Amino acid sequence: MTVMETTGTGTDLCAGPPPQNRRPDGQDRYTISEVVDLTGLTAHTLRWYERIGLMPHIDRSHTGQRRYTNRDLDWLDLVGKLRLTGMPVADMVRYAELVRAGDHTYGERFELLRATREDVLARIDELRGTLAVLDRKISFYADAGRSPASEGSR
Repeated sequence: MTVMETTGTGTDLCAGPPPQNRRPDGQDRYTISEVVDLTGLTAHTLRWYERIGLMPHIDRSHTGQRRYTNRDLDWLDLVGKLRLTGMPVADMVRYAELVRAGDHTYGERFELLRATREDVLARIDELRGTLAVLDRKISFYADAGRSPASEGSR
């Protein structure tokens, strides 16, 4: 059972739109090595996500081999986006717990994602300031390289 299947909803609204990737058409069962190839995550990371509750309830084959679904891949895509925001792992696990708890946690999920969005916007502002400094330095060195050295000593 996947994180999304435990909510009891038929549609996975939390994972967002399906990522544009190279999933085989018509396939909905993946081994851990196939998920590694599709996501770029390591098998160790996938097992760790499962262990900490970020990716619980992965189906297993009759031999005990993990079997991931397209829904699991969608969830991993969302987790990847949350990682890029700088969201702490503890908050990602909390978000996963809230999703599993059901629709009555929408408010808490909203607040968690809103706070993360504010952090991302602050980081973007900081990066814009850093980019402006880099642009000034690049412009300075580009102009300095065009003028002859003798002109610079006058």
